[in-house]
Amino acid sequence: MSKEYAVINTGSKQYVVSQGDVLRIETLVKEKGEEVTFTPIAIKNGDLLVTDKEVLKDKSVKGTVVRNGRAKKIVVFKMKRRKDERKKRGHRQNFTEVKITGIA
Repeated sequence: MSKEYAVINTGSKQYVVSQGDVLRIETLVKEKGEEVTFTPIAIKNGDLLVTDKEVLKDKSVKGTVVRNGRAKKIVVFKMKRRKDERKKRGHRQNFTEVKITGIA
């Protein structure tokens, strides 16, 4: 028997999650400890894979916000050779870390 999991969509990205997973997603306007609910795109329970929208509209994936933070800095360096043209920029992406508490 395989593990139960769901596919959720948030921040224009899709994630495969199961109960107990901790994932980093695009920033949500939620504080630490608040509950988050996602609508699944697909749910797999044992050998049964459900993708029907009518069946899934009653289902939900619940999670709790673990923390809000910023990722490590990445360096964006652009250069055109022999032109004395260089640009160096840094970027830190905001994220929300969510722990999946249940698939209902």
